[in-house]
Amino acid sequence: MNEALMISNVLLWVAVLAALVGLFALARQIGVLYERVAPMGALMMDTGPKVGEASPVFDLPDLIGSSRVSIGRPGEKSTLLFFLSPTCPVCKKLLPILRSVNNTEKDWLRVVLTSDGEQPEHLAFYEKADLKEFPYVLSSEPGIAYRVAKLPYAVLLNEHGRVVAKGLVNSREQLESLFTAKELGVASVQEFIDHQHA
Repeated sequence: MNEALMISNVLLWVAVLAALVGLFALARQIGVLYERVAPMGALMMDTGPKVGEASPVFDLPDLIGSSRVSIGRPGEKSTLLFFLSPTCPVCKKLLPILRSVNNTEKDWLRVVLTSDGEQPEHLAFYEKADLKEFPYVLSSEPGIAYRVAKLPYAVLLNEHGRVVAKGLVNSREQLESLFTAKELGVASVQEFIDHQHA
């Protein structure tokens, strides 16, 4: 009887040690996987004005016609040009994030919304989403100049009117990666990560 109890205890300890070794190996593999899967910044399409180049300059009326919105001219603040559509669900998901960015970064950043299409549709969207805090431009000119093919897309211009970061943004992380790229002085977070690995 004692011998059977002793054998079962030994087998249990062997099983516990095997489980610990397996857990350690799994934790190590997760760490390796985490290093390989780097954080994704905004997906930069290599079209339109390149990072470092001067932005095209626009002076366009806002959606409701109450003022004009200047884009690409040197100014006191950087400009985040956010391309969106009333029918884009991801764009709508990012609106609370844009509000947060607009409030927390207002000392150095101006957020401008831009789109093209029919004015009645955009006015309804503007009212329903309560976008009065943002300058909203309805014109195809910026989209053509920046060669925007997919939405939501964002372009960050510095206070000198130069493109400092741009890309397709589907999440808060990708939007914030534009600000990180500006701080690091690189075209994109991906470029920075690639240089670190090289």
